[in-house]
Amino acid sequence: MKRTLVLTAAAVAVFASSALAGGGVTGQYIEARTCDVWTGPCFANADMNLGGKNAVLGWKVDKGTVGAARLDGLGIVAVIAAHDTLGMKQTGAAKAVLLVDERADSAQRAALIELAKSQAGSLLANVVAVQTTKVDLDVCGCEEGGCGKLTAGPARIETRCLSDKHDKICGNESAFFPPLSKGVKARAAMATEHSYSGQGVNARWSDAGRRGAYLGSFETR
Repeated sequence: MKRTLVLTAAAVAVFASSALAGGGVTGQYIEARTCDVWTGPCFANADMNLGGKNAVLGWKVDKGTVGAARLDGLGIVAVIAAHDTLGMKQTGAAKAVLLVDERADSAQRAALIELAKSQAGSLLANVVAVQTTKVDLDVCGCEEGGCGKLTAGPARIETRCLSDKHDKICGNESAFFPPLSKGVKARAAMATEHSYSGQGVNARWSDAGRRGAYLGSFETR
């Protein structure tokens, strides 16, 4: 069962400062957007500010601490509704909902929130809701490294590897939009499922079959 959390500004500020004392965090990362990230410049420019304003970002910690909170095995997901196409200059504030691993205690929840905010920057400056739910991120060990699945309450992503033979359209594709999180080593992937059915950002979407995902790892110091 989901629970809505109320975190005081003071509590978040404490963890914001204590995060600098942490020993660093490593883990898995996944993201999907409602636009192609692996695409040609002409296609990307044609879609500018017409789409690509929604995204789901997920981090699962393999090992590490933020402040005094150990986060091994825990995850957090950010659901974003931006003012402009993600990856372009924003002319208005984005809205975000955070889905925090239900296994985390209060200190770990605050640390996970600080981790996500530090990784996604201004996109998470306006968090309108924080909820707890089961967060599962599984990365397949395929050779190309593009297969993964995220399930976090109302947010879902599933990806497969991109094919140079079958997924090209213009023949000039590249990772046009970089990942939305810093400290990421990831490769573009096909989003076979990308959906959000919850509330909070005044948008719901189901956007399958798009070259709009990234899958890989992240590291903080």
